[in-house]
Order: sequence, then structure tokens, then C-alpha cells
Amino acid sequence: MERTRIARVDDVKLVRRGEQVEGTLHLTPHHLIFCHTPPSVEKEHATPGSQRTKPRELWITYPIIQTCTLRLAHPTSHLPSSIRLRCRDFTFVCFCLSNEKQARDVYDSIKAWTCKLGRVEKLYAFTYQPQFPEKEIKGWDLYNAKKEWERLGISEKASDKGWRISKVNTDYRFSPTYPALLAVPSAISDNTLNYAGRYRSRTRLPVLTYLHPVNNCSITRSSQPLVGVRGNRSIQDEKLLLAIFSTSHSTPPRLSSSSRPLSRQSPESSSSNSPTRDIPPDLPDPETLEDQMISRTSGEEGPKVYGAQQHNLIVDARPTVNALAMQAVGLGSENMDHYRFATKAYLGIDNIHVMRDSLNKVIDALKDSDITSIPPNREALAKSGWLKHIANVLDGASLIARQVALQHSHVLIHCSDGWDRTSQLSALSQLCLDPYYRTLEGFIVLIEKDWLSFGHMFNHRSGFLSSEKWFSVENERLGGNDNHNQRTSLGTSSSSAGHAIENAFLSAKGFFNKDNNSRESFVESDGELQPYDQSPSPNLSKKSLQTSKTSSKDSTTTSEKTPHPPTKVKETSPIFHQFLDATYQLQHQHPHRFEFNERFLRRLLYHLYSCQYGTFLYNNERERVENHVRERTRSVWDYFLSRREMFINPEWDGGNVDDKVRGRERLVLPRDGECRWWSEVFGRADAEMNPAPTATITAGNQLGSHARNGDSRAAERAQDVPSSVLTGVETADQAMGAVPPMKSTTGPHGGVGGNANVKIDGGKGGMGAQLAAGMKGLGIGNGGAKGPDLRAKSPGRLEKKMEMEMQ
Repeated sequence: MERTRIARVDDVKLVRRGEQVEGTLHLTPHHLIFCHTPPSVEKEHATPGSQRTKPRELWITYPIIQTCTLRLAHPTSHLPSSIRLRCRDFTFVCFCLSNEKQARDVYDSIKAWTCKLGRVEKLYAFTYQPQFPEKEIKGWDLYNAKKEWERLGISEKASDKGWRISKVNTDYRFSPTYPALLAVPSAISDNTLNYAGRYRSRTRLPVLTYLHPVNNCSITRSSQPLVGVRGNRSIQDEKLLLAIFSTSHSTPPRLSSSSRPLSRQSPESSSSNSPTRDIPPDLPDPETLEDQMISRTSGEEGPKVYGAQQHNLIVDARPTVNALAMQAVGLGSENMDHYRFATKAYLGIDNIHVMRDSLNKVIDALKDSDITSIPPNREALAKSGWLKHIANVLDGASLIARQVALQHSHVLIHCSDGWDRTSQLSALSQLCLDPYYRTLEGFIVLIEKDWLSFGHMFNHRSGFLSSEKWFSVENERLGGNDNHNQRTSLGTSSSSAGHAIENAFLSAKGFFNKDNNSRESFVESDGELQPYDQSPSPNLSKKSLQTSKTSSKDSTTTSEKTPHPPTKVKETSPIFHQFLDATYQLQHQHPHRFEFNERFLRRLLYHLYSCQYGTFLYNNERERVENHVRERTRSVWDYFLSRREMFINPEWDGGNVDDKVRGRERLVLPRDGECRWWSEVFGRADAEMNPAPTATITAGNQLGSHARNGDSRAAERAQDVPSSVLTGVETADQAMGAVPPMKSTTGPHGGVGGNANVKIDGGKGGMGAQLAAGMKGLGIGNGGAKGPDLRAKSPGRLEKKMEMEMQ
């Protein structure tokens, strides 16, 4: 209680959505509790025989507080002192206190319990004890990696599907941010994995996350390769990826340096009894064009039949300019000259800074919800770009799902470090592909596998230990010390776009500096990156594993003595929130295909930030093992499974799958043009945020809908919104769209490297013209050979985007 300056304050007014109630404010070590009696049961309304109604309570856990502002009473004003809270679950409240000293004490106590804990072990999860029946649930036992691999047909005893379970990372020394068990091709030895891992950022090499049960095609995930300006390559990485893409072949092809692409015919797809050979009806035009773009760049001629040809795909989730910026500091994207057996697609999904800034703009449109009932500013909501980002992520997941299910192809997904955009795309594409993940239990397994085990940095992205930058006193702002507006967003950077190249080299200097004391952050992550030719440090690995090799008591003592670094505001981002929002979009579009309801997603977002359970604490599986989270905390799944009936969708079809019956297909895809605001999670009525179908904003229809309504300003804003998330396609022989220059000016196969928009003749019946037409239909580049060179004709735009990625 040493942090609590005041434990109880009477006669406090709570203002929320323009309504006021008076009650008592309690401050406990883990919660802010406001108790009040509803006006309808006051004494004058009570009858002699009526029962006394219990007071109502509002509980706010400290980690869920995003911003806290103390407004002291001004001498010339009759308004009382107030404390305004904006919570991460979009609860907006204002407490009015007549005594200024009490207001200061409450503010200081909230600040101390929120951002001065110093250690994750002091969060509520480590003291929470559930009641019956939640106490009887064993949520930690729900996910078992071996059990899930066996469900997908992979086990130590069965290798007929071309995969095996590797134990190279069981002590987390090989890749500290990866799970202990890795599914890799049977043809690849652990020795090859050791060498291949050195070529990927943070040793996050390509490993399996999903295997399709019908066609044996895979979704794998990794981090970016360490290509750099020297054009580094790794034979082991190329061999690993070739083996992954060959697991559905009866005879795996050999790695070849020939310029002729390998055959893309799969034995499964040649069967005339395959139910996926027919082109599925009613595919939205952008989806059809995307599939045609990828199939045309593969060099295959003749009519295209779904399931008849493989177009194995490397998906780089970043905008192409971001991949170019990373190449300047020793990272980058695959040089397709060395991966001639695949096609690479670039997606225009922005980084964590852009996503954080977008949500901040949404909050600005809702920020006065504590003192007024005025509906949100719809123009401000449209300017936020939030729905555009959600639509882009869904479009990317749809592209991956179609490649696996309809094209019978393998897909490798990566972004920068492979734990943000990669997790979004991987999980959402599996949600589209597998009806098991659309059940309550399956969705839990999906989160455990692709988010928790594969190392999404929940501590960094969610900021559980808060930050003093999120607390402010209004009078201090009037004096010039504006802490309230120190919100970190990429769009408010003080640096000019003209210094982007200089910033890139400053970042590179910090990268190659052994001590790395530079304050510039040029990747969306924390810590140093490993050079291409350096393996993980054995000394550091041994040191990091000391905790896991000691007893639970010693581990607890050590962790309690070691303070955790405070929240880095620039590393927070609503990545998992976006995943839940995208899941909501699929659920709303296909209400009969999901066992869980919207309330489940909303409560899951709440408990991400409540820190009542240990599931989302720490950044990866290794950290949770070292800190004995399983033994010391409860699982968040205990909460949901003990209240299962509250989160079940009554309209669920039972998960019955029949590809011959419309509406019961295994594959579920997002519908283009139907992305909407998740009004419930923002605490608003649906009519306030989704007033009419014409107001729905998506990446594909934003321009058209506003133009028809005569909103010229909105139309101008929408002109830069692409109609597809696909921004470029590249193979060893050709490239279309905005593709970074991974090759020399004159490519080794007659192509032109170094241009963002390349003229492709193809030499095969006007393939270049067909590609150009497809690119134009997708809104990628200009779709023609005479399109502007991104570097030569628009340097300001490129430099600005490079600077954004460097920060």
C-alpha cells in the first residue's frame, strides 16, 4: 500500500457519455473501483415493501489505463478538479473531485500503481485467485504443440507428408523467440537448419505453421533475410525453401541454377476427382485479378484451372519501399535470382508506427466520450485510415488462403522480424482455410500457436507497464511542458522527408556499432540485430537460460530483483487488436460459420490489457517458461471456458463442411467492400459509426462511394488508396509493380533491375501486355511499361516512406 496516498474518496462525481452520478472512489493495489447507487432507487422512489438495490460498481484495472490527465481547478473557474481516464478498451471516464489535494493524491496513486511497478511480476495476474467454477478449469492444458501437429497429420512416427518435428530449439538457444518444437521438411537436417538460421533476422528461419489437410500444401513463416547492399545469399536457406515448396511433390526436385523455372504441377491437383478444379463462382474482381497476376508471372501458358497449377509464393507483407529501406541496413527481401522455383508478392501493409497513429486518430474522434454524448466525428474516422488497414490485412489473408486452397500452392510469409504482420496474415489465412479454427477451442489454439508460441511481442506492443508519458497535469501543459501530446506516431515526426537517406545511414551506423548506443530505431523491434556472418552468441544464450535451469523459487527471486525496462511508447501498436477486428469482419460477413460470438472477441481484447491472467504476459514462449507463468498465474482461457455459454454464437451451423453445398464450403473468404466499424468495441451504437451502407469505407470502394455522394475532399483523400493490397509481383525473370532493386542494372536473365516499374516483354505471346493489363486492373503502379520510375520521378515520396521505416 506504499503507493496509495489515498484509499477512499467520497462524494466523487463520475461523468460518462454526458451523464453524471455521484458515489465513492476506492483505490486498491490492482483496481480503481467506483461505487454508486442508481438514481432510480433513491429513498424518495422506494416503497415500504421494496428491497434495497445493491450499489453498482465500475472496476478499472490499472494496466488498462492508456492516458490519465489531472485538471486542477482554476481560481477564476467554478469547475472542480477532475481526472480524465482513457482506457485501452475504449472506456472514457471523468472523475470530478471538489478537493484539490484529494485530486492530486488520487492522480499520484493511479500513476504509481500504473507505471511505477517496475516488474511484470507485480501485475495483477500473479496474485489473482479465481472462484468456482473458473478455479476448476485447466486452460493451460488446452494447447499442446505435438497434439496440434498430429491433428495436421505430422508426428515423429509419421513422415509420409514430408514433414518432421525438429527439437533443435528445445532449449531456446537456437532461436530464442521461436517455439521449442519446429515443424520442418523431412529432407532437411538440423545441421542445415543451423546454417540456414544465420541468414534470417533473429534466426527466425522458415518453419511450418499450417498444413492443408486436403492438398498437403503449407503455410510457413519466417523473418526477413539478411541480404544487405552486398546481396548476400545462403545456399542452406534456398535449399530449405525448395524443400518446403516440394513437400507436396512425389519426387522433390533438385536445387538448380538453370534459368528455366521448375515444374509447378502437383500430383494432387492432376486428379480429375478433385472438388476444387472448377473455378469458384462469384470471386470478387480484385481477387480474380490478383490470382491472374501471380499465375501469369509464373510463366505458365494456356488456360488456368484452379488446382491444376502450383504457383508457390513468397509473401513479403511490407510495402516495397520498406523492404528497400531495410536492405540499406543489412536486411531486405529475397533476391529471386536464387529462388527461381517461386514467385514473390509484395503487400502494402504498413508498419507498427502507421497502425498506432491510425488508432490514435480514431481515438481523437471519440476522445470526448467522457463528458459529452455527441456522436463521433465521421470525417475524422474516415481520415484515420483504420478501415483501410483492416481491409488490407484481410485482402492479404484472402490472397494467401486462395493460393493454398484453390491454387494448391505453398506460401511463405514474412515481414521484418516475422512477429507482427506475419502473425496477422498467418492466423487470418488459417481462419479462412480451416473450420476447426472457427470453433471456440480452435480459435484459442490458433492464438496460442501463431501469436504466443511464435513470439508476438505482447509486452512491447501492449505496454503492460505503462509509461509516464501517458500521464499529465493540465497546468503543466499550460506552462509549456506538454507531456499529454507526446504520443508517438510516425506521421508527426519532426524530421523532414529530405533527410531520409541521411537517417538511413545513421541507422546503419547504429546497426554496425557493436555497442549500438544509437537512439534511432530503424526496425519495428527491440534489441540488436545479428550480422549475417555471426551466429547467436552462446554466452548470451547460456545466460538467458540460467533461470529455466534453476528451481522455481530461485527463478522467482531472481526475476523479482531484476526490473523490467519501462514501456517504449514507439514500440506499442494495436497489432493484436487489428487481428481481432479482422476476425470480427469475417464473423459479421459469415455469421453462421463461427462458433464464438462478437462478445468473445471484445472480452478477449479487454483481457489482453487487464493483466488479470498470465497468458499474454512477456514476449515469447521462452520468457514465459523462464518466468514460470504457467505455474504462477491463471490462463485467460479459464475465464472464457468457465463462462462458455456467454460466448457461443446461437447461429453457428455446427461446423459441417461440404464443398458441394454453397454456404458450407471449407474455405471462407472476406467479401470485398464490406469492411465496417466494430462499433461495440469502441463503446458506440452501430448507427453512430455505421449509419448507412454507403458510409462503409474499404480500401476498394472508398473513392467511389464518396465521389457519388459529392464529397470532393473525401474523394481526394481516397485517390491514393489502392484497390488491392498487392503492390508488386516478382520472379527471377520478370517483375511488375513497385519492386525494389534487388538486382544489377542489367539483370542476368535479360531483365532490368533497379526500376520500380519495369518493362516486361516476356517473349511469350505478349505476356508483358497481359501483366500490364492485370496490374492496371489491380491499381498497381501504372500497369504499363511507361509508368514512372519510383526513384527517379517521385524521390520525395520514396524518401518520406524510407524515413518512416527507419524510425
